[in-house]
Amino acid sequence: MNAGATMADFDTPADRARRVAPVLAARIDADRALTPDVLAALHRERLFRCLLPRRFSGDEVRPADFVRMMIEIACADASTAWCIGQGSGCSMAAAYLKPDIADQIWGLDPRAVLAWGMGPGSIAKVVDGGYSVTGRWQFASGNKHATWMGGHCWVEERDGSFRLGPDGGKLERSMLFPRSAATFTDAWQVMGLRGTGSDTYEVINLFVADDFSVCRDIDAERYEAGTLYQFTTNHLYASAFASVGLGVARGMLDAFVGLARTKTPTASSRALRDSPTVQRDLALAEGKWRAARAGLLTCLSETWDSVAASGTMTLDQKIDIRLATTFAIHQAKDVVDVCWREAGAAAIFDTNPFERRFRDMHAVTQQVQARMSHLEAVGLHLLGGAPSRRFI
Repeated sequence: MNAGATMADFDTPADRARRVAPVLAARIDADRALTPDVLAALHRERLFRCLLPRRFSGDEVRPADFVRMMIEIACADASTAWCIGQGSGCSMAAAYLKPDIADQIWGLDPRAVLAWGMGPGSIAKVVDGGYSVTGRWQFASGNKHATWMGGHCWVEERDGSFRLGPDGGKLERSMLFPRSAATFTDAWQVMGLRGTGSDTYEVINLFVADDFSVCRDIDAERYEAGTLYQFTTNHLYASAFASVGLGVARGMLDAFVGLARTKTPTASSRALRDSPTVQRDLALAEGKWRAARAGLLTCLSETWDSVAASGTMTLDQKIDIRLATTFAIHQAKDVVDVCWREAGAAAIFDTNPFERRFRDMHAVTQQVQARMSHLEAVGLHLLGGAPSRRFI
């Protein structure tokens, strides 16, 4: 087993991200995949390994440090950041696998990436030694550079009944298999986040050994005791995709400031920078961005300190993470929309740095972590109710 290095041997994740940012190019969007030079840089700087346990050559960073890194990458390219966020969240499954199995996937391959998507109704039938898996999954972000795939399945027992979880519902178990075992469909013709290449894939009657299946976020199956793994994969996915939104908004703000300092709108004698309306709207947008970023980082840092001391996370803290992440996504959208509106016709040209960010931001808001219903769950909790724990 490769014990790997600790974070003390490296710069911060954000420092490493800043070194990568200059190689991120618009052709990622056109190719609908991360390009070889980008992937080489990401692996060189270990950006897919931020949330991986140290014993498998991971860095096991604090969530707040992960967020800072993600914002830096998303400021340059949202699709790259999205792929890192997806692959990083998937890598947390290593904490729930037997160590020798996790080592086979990540510890022996420095370029290992696990990807998966959504596939309601996919089935893993219990057979001798494991499962016979049949399923079809969508939105497999980053699958083109992945080495392993996962498929979330309901478990069908030998008698045809479904295995139930602690809540009485059908238990979902994730099946892990080499990418070569799946068949892929090119289904990612979309408005935004094009570079994620989030295609559809399927397997039919694929045997998966029991040790290569995992129930994420169930304490009884967790092998890693580190503070990071007291956070759930959902907490890190939510934080990652909120970071993508914040990074896109930061890039949009910076681009707009550059434009406003030099542009004089058609049929106007006054420069954009001299408009009181623009000045006010820019200040409000900057304030929203700073508040959303600070709220997310503060929430994650305070929760980390508390969990490190107590060993457990409270429901209130989980609700706080849900509020901070969903709020950040929608504040970021508001910032992007202000910049888009005030930039005028300059925003619509492919050669300017607005159009792609506008599309990417509005793709981020359509993802499950951005659902406004999450805020309803937060409000219900604040009022003393008991919201569903599915995304808490």
